[in-house]
Amino acid sequence: MCELLLFIESKEYRYDYKYIDEINGWIKIHLFPAKWQEARLRCQFEGAALASPDTLELALTLRSIASEFFPCGVFTGVHATFSPGDYFSVEGTPIARMPIKWAPNEPDNYEGKEDCIILQGTPIARMPIKWAPNEPDNYEGKEDCIILQGNGTAADVKCTELYPYVCYRSRVKNPVILNECGTVDPGYSYEARTGSCYKFHNVGRTWSRAFMACAAEGGYLTIVNSNVEATVLAEIFAKHPESQIMANIRHVLHIGFHSWGEIGDWKTIHGQPIEAAGYSKFENGQPDSPHVTMCGGMFKSGGLDDFSCEHTAPFICEKSPDSLYENTKRLG
Repeated sequence: MCELLLFIESKEYRYDYKYIDEINGWIKIHLFPAKWQEARLRCQFEGAALASPDTLELALTLRSIASEFFPCGVFTGVHATFSPGDYFSVEGTPIARMPIKWAPNEPDNYEGKEDCIILQGTPIARMPIKWAPNEPDNYEGKEDCIILQGNGTAADVKCTELYPYVCYRSRVKNPVILNECGTVDPGYSYEARTGSCYKFHNVGRTWSRAFMACAAEGGYLTIVNSNVEATVLAEIFAKHPESQIMANIRHVLHIGFHSWGEIGDWKTIHGQPIEAAGYSKFENGQPDSPHVTMCGGMFKSGGLDDFSCEHTAPFICEKSPDSLYENTKRLG
């Protein structure tokens, strides 16, 4: 029965996204405020985009969300980070094509640091954008992002400020075809020996960013639970020559264990001692760092490494095939 559901277009995307007919797509409201770049990246990892009022229907939806939950505003995908004053959505729509209006005294690009836009509320009919009074002002040349506020107006703000945000996935541009791993992401492959799905990331990131990427994709930074799984991970790593890896460190993977602020207190990201998790074989000579906070790594041999959390390195995300379904059986 499971196989009959594979590769069929569906209105079900992920348990944490809601389908809305009016916008012909899915949204997820992120309540935890983030900087604009963090918001953009998390939406990308989730298979979506930072929502912008590209259409009247999307503008109405975002306005409704802002007015109900976030009167101070939500980040949109509209920004001028590439060129001051040139506002586009992350998907390339110029702001003049968006049915929103500016808040009073906006945009002002305050201190020259406001390159992103937040949404405040009631959109108007499709027309060149109308800012609120005195906006945009690009105050001090630092306002390159745009928010939409609960009253229906837009303002430019610093992209380093913290705002909640909404991710959006268009059904028209990105139909949902689920694979055997229960995701639209073709990077995940099912491994029968472990019952898990894995994705190798050849674009190196810090350990923290790798953790974020895996979580956003519906999985977690891989945890080694057995000798068999260590072999599986080593085989995956071996398929990717260092010449294809874009990172400072290319011979070690970030994986899901950490010192948790104590020297030698190696626990998985799910809180288990690595011995209890099922695999604790460090490479010869490892661990060798005197530092308190270190992150987990793995050599191509399968041996574990204590690894600087700040190095960029490749990593493997792991997920159960049902992790993005409404009734997930396990975390992994």
